[in-house]
Amino acid sequence: MEFLDKFSFLDDVRRMNKRQLYYQVLNFGMIVSSALMIWKGLMVVTGSESPIVVVLSGSMEPAFHRGDLLVLTNNKQDPIRVGDIVVFKIEGREIPIVHRCLKVHERENGTIKFLTKGDNNEVDDRGLYAKGQSWLENKDVVGRAKGFVPYIGMVTILMNDYPKFKYLVLGVLGLFVLCHRE
Repeated sequence: MEFLDKFSFLDDVRRMNKRQLYYQVLNFGMIVSSALMIWKGLMVVTGSESPIVVVLSGSMEPAFHRGDLLVLTNNKQDPIRVGDIVVFKIEGREIPIVHRCLKVHERENGTIKFLTKGDNNEVDDRGLYAKGQSWLENKDVVGRAKGFVPYIGMVTILMNDYPKFKYLVLGVLGLFVLCHRE
């Protein structure tokens, strides 16, 4: 009997009439669409396809730790300089990399190529780049770090490392929205 008491919220869902249930589903849809609008707005303001990223490894310690949340901008008119922390994508890899710009080569025609390295790594990133690629270009850059919030991204890492945890959190949030009557 105690087991069934734990799921009393299901009784609340069963007691809802169709109109209340539709209202709750619409409410959930508005929450999701609001989050998407905020994300798209951040993309426009920062000029970055991914305005917020989570540091996934310890390669940038002590500057950034695993789980730190980075805020990015990507102003194309502002050239990349040595010391900038850039987030870049490599062809054939889905996950962007957060590393510091180590060297910059500017040509007279205005093209810029640069080399990166993690602060905590022994060697530069040429081993991480695509086959035959020795330098990064502006087209590879997702953004540059302009600020960070320490460790707040650990939730994202936990959800990626433990998929059951992710489904549990999403399920609980969904049930909360459906059962909350205000």
